[in-house]
Amino acid sequence: MSERTVPAQKPPAGSTPRRMPGGRGPGFGAGMPAERSMNFGPSARRLLGRLRPHRLQLSGIIALAVVSVGLSVAGPKILGHATDLIFTGVVGRKLPAGSSVDQAVAAARASGNNAFADMLARMHPVPGAGIDFSALGRILLLALGLYLAAALLSFWQGWLLNGVVQRTVLKLRSDVEDKLNRLPLPYFDKQPRGELLSRVTNDIDNISQSLQQTLSQLLTSLLTVIGVLGAMFWISPLLALVALVAVPLSVLVTQRIAKRSQKQFIAQWAHTGELNGRIEEAFTGHELVKVFGRQREVEAAFTEKNEQLFKASFGAQFISGIIMPSMMFIGNLSYVAIAVVGGLRVAHGSMSLGDVQAFIQYSRQFTQPLTQVASMANLLQSGVASAERVFAVLDADEQSPDPVEPALVAQPRGRVEFEHVSFRYEPDKPLINDLSLVAEPGHTVAIVGPTGAGKTTLVNLIMRFYELDAGRITLDGVDTSTMRRDDLRGRIGMVLQDTWLFGGTIRDNIAYGRPDATEEEILAAARATFVDRFVRSLPDGYDTVIDEEGSNVSAGEKQLITIARAALAEPSLLILDEATSSVDTRTEVLLQRAMAALRSDRTSFVIAHRLSTIRDADLILMMENGRIVEQGTHEQLLAARGAYQRLYLSQFSQALTEEDEPTDGAARTPAAAQGALSG
Repeated sequence: MSERTVPAQKPPAGSTPRRMPGGRGPGFGAGMPAERSMNFGPSARRLLGRLRPHRLQLSGIIALAVVSVGLSVAGPKILGHATDLIFTGVVGRKLPAGSSVDQAVAAARASGNNAFADMLARMHPVPGAGIDFSALGRILLLALGLYLAAALLSFWQGWLLNGVVQRTVLKLRSDVEDKLNRLPLPYFDKQPRGELLSRVTNDIDNISQSLQQTLSQLLTSLLTVIGVLGAMFWISPLLALVALVAVPLSVLVTQRIAKRSQKQFIAQWAHTGELNGRIEEAFTGHELVKVFGRQREVEAAFTEKNEQLFKASFGAQFISGIIMPSMMFIGNLSYVAIAVVGGLRVAHGSMSLGDVQAFIQYSRQFTQPLTQVASMANLLQSGVASAERVFAVLDADEQSPDPVEPALVAQPRGRVEFEHVSFRYEPDKPLINDLSLVAEPGHTVAIVGPTGAGKTTLVNLIMRFYELDAGRITLDGVDTSTMRRDDLRGRIGMVLQDTWLFGGTIRDNIAYGRPDATEEEILAAARATFVDRFVRSLPDGYDTVIDEEGSNVSAGEKQLITIARAALAEPSLLILDEATSSVDTRTEVLLQRAMAALRSDRTSFVIAHRLSTIRDADLILMMENGRIVEQGTHEQLLAARGAYQRLYLSQFSQALTEEDEPTDGAARTPAAAQGALSG
């Protein structure tokens, strides 16, 4: 069990106990971390800034997009020529053959049809001739070629962009993984595991999806707006101005709706992380939930958080979803205005029918990218909200860096010395004050005391999981703060009460701390720790695959494997945190013998709750409230009749029978209790 004294946080109603890495107790860190939300603009710029290493590919993507959009923009104008060719042929066939256009215009004006005369004068038809199908065929083939080339270039652009996005997300995942390895243990103490997992999995996946679906559309839409706008002004500045009236209205509507949806998306992903945390808690502690009959409370807490997620998700999707129909409505208004004005201009001969048709197509192409951007607003908002959460991890304070010129232990012997060490988890709540002790090479130092005394904290300080407030710890005379953490921890073997096995074979799990170990060395470590005894009975032996939860081996067998792992690493310093608590009595006796052999050549720190397991320790430290109140051998501390004796006798108080109790009502003294036990 962990013994760190940490400010208590009251878990939410219905929450399940959690087991944090390193043996931290139930309920630790159950509250949500304070989270500062960044604005959309800075977060989006920072996310796009991660694309800078791919500048060359991005330049190619932009070039392909420019050419592709340019070809697409030219299409309606060419099709407009085809429409003019068809309309001219139809009108020309109705005119008398052999007459000239001027005569047809004069005849129309003479009959009072001035609008038709103006249209004929602009069209230049050939009287009596029909549609020139050969010319029409060439125009249509040209348009087909342009559209086909645009599609191929767009496909190439999408392929390149997909590579850029996926490599960017790959780098982001690597950065987050590296960042997690650089973060200090206190950071993980304050983060619910489900919430942290949601940030490094769900949020990064959402960023990938958002970038993939929006970058290409945004680039294409921007270039399309520029190209189409230029073509519209070239055809008719008046109609272009009519179409542009819809732009500020569209921008205003989009901004108003986007601001409201951003808050909802941030809440959506925050609630997603919290819900994942609750699910992870309930799954990890499902046995405790059932034992204590808390299923209804857990279900109620889940339902409440799920309802909050539903409301946030519904609000985010609904609000952002309003943008697209709003843009379509504004686009339709623009379309009606262009059709009316354009029809009037054709009737008066100011424009050709093909130009009006091309302009209507351009107006659709002009509003379509705006509508696409509007429809992607929910993806953008969601992706940036996820990016904020990932950036919060990347911006977290890291552990202090290793020294540039680290100190090295010339001759490893395993001598550990605490020199006036002080440490506290919270600035206003001291835990360890001015502690000094020496562990000589080859000695076994047992650390005992009540819960919260600081036993696990002591060994965590040796491992440099936390930095000291004052004093120093030396290993073979070298200050551990001047060493690289990897060098320090490479000399230490640690077996925790909470076993950890990964999905793999038993052989791989044993060799985890020493991948280059030979088969004989692995087998020797397994035999020394009695792993070989039960592995031989398995059908696949050492090739038996352990699942991630280790459910196909017993708790005691898992502990045996972790002890074999420590034995194979051959550390100069060994830390055992109640390492035999999960094994049966007979196996514990065998393990005590194996541990005695394992500790013979190295310094060992043993955290023990069952005092019977550390009777042969060279030095026993009795801790209370972060202080060493007594130290000595087992016999010396019992003879002192102090705190150690009281703790020792309390473990056997349940063994006293009624006839052992005094009949005169007098309280039993520690000496009398000890005599009863020995009797």
